[in-house]
Amino acid sequence: MTRDLRPSALLLVALALAFALVGAACGSQSADSVAGSVVDSTDEPDPTTVVEPADEGAINSDGQASTPVDLFIDGALVDEIVTVDCTLSSGTATSCYQITVAGYPADSDVGPFCPTTTTDTADEVGIWFDGEQLYDLDGQFILDLPEIYGDDNWHLHDDGEVHVTDTPEAFDGAARPDVAEEYQNHCVEGQIAWLDGGEPITSTVQIPVTPIVGDSPSPVGAQIGVTLSGVTIDGPAPVDAILGAYTIAAFDDCGGHLNPVAGYHLHGATGCSEVGEEVDGETRAFGIALDGFAIHSPLAEADLAAAGLDECNGHTTDELGYHYHANSPELNAVLTCLVGESISTRRGR
Repeated sequence: MTRDLRPSALLLVALALAFALVGAACGSQSADSVAGSVVDSTDEPDPTTVVEPADEGAINSDGQASTPVDLFIDGALVDEIVTVDCTLSSGTATSCYQITVAGYPADSDVGPFCPTTTTDTADEVGIWFDGEQLYDLDGQFILDLPEIYGDDNWHLHDDGEVHVTDTPEAFDGAARPDVAEEYQNHCVEGQIAWLDGGEPITSTVQIPVTPIVGDSPSPVGAQIGVTLSGVTIDGPAPVDAILGAYTIAAFDDCGGHLNPVAGYHLHGATGCSEVGEEVDGETRAFGIALDGFAIHSPLAEADLAAAGLDECNGHTTDELGYHYHANSPELNAVLTCLVGESISTRRGR
């Protein structure tokens, strides 16, 4: 099937007109209290151009889509965006934007995550999704875990107190593939202060200036893209390993959490970090995929049938050109594939 990926001249103009900062319910660690650390650039290609925000949306003179780099929220980046020579997965030599995101959302706070008692309510905690269901991580969820997963070995509480990784050592022992035995049956959460250097972990990506559609879709890898607020959008969380250790790797209400290696990153799209005005039948953009196309928030159930999304959850509209829509967060997959070509990414410290 041939995809119509030619955007109109109005691509993302509506998005570029306004930055609608989202006050999502993510509120424990203040963004003002932390600062991003710049990636070591000793092995980076020499920059060729400093990129200025576009005045009239991300459109080239030939009408083809350009990566919408003018949509980043103030504070999302730790350095200027530059263009560099790059080679895509097919071997195509082209130009890429080199972007280093701050590793902390510029428009909201991180957390809360785990409940501390079995009486905590939904407005005091984060969420959990496992590929099938989305749960409020309240005290009742902790009590119901044996029933939810059909296993009496679940016991994340004693006398109403929830087992939470409340020290750097506990966080490090639980937020890894081989969970230390003493941290099984814990709700896992971390803090920026517990990361190396006590600062957010920056990440550098290279994204094509002009998206190039591949011969066939490619599955997503460890990273899918970056949010317009400055954090990485990662592939599915390893739910089987997490549940296999009788842990819950709590997400905040924006669908993000921390681990010691990646820092704060996103696994689900819940409506945070959106920019621009909403177009009828559409949702607003919140990120950019590694192939250069914009990622919008999930569509409402009522709009899905009319949208005609392709196998990678993308479609072309007159107003926005080709763009993706994230899956609903409970599916634990912001996107499952990309239509465009991309290159590998590097994380910074």
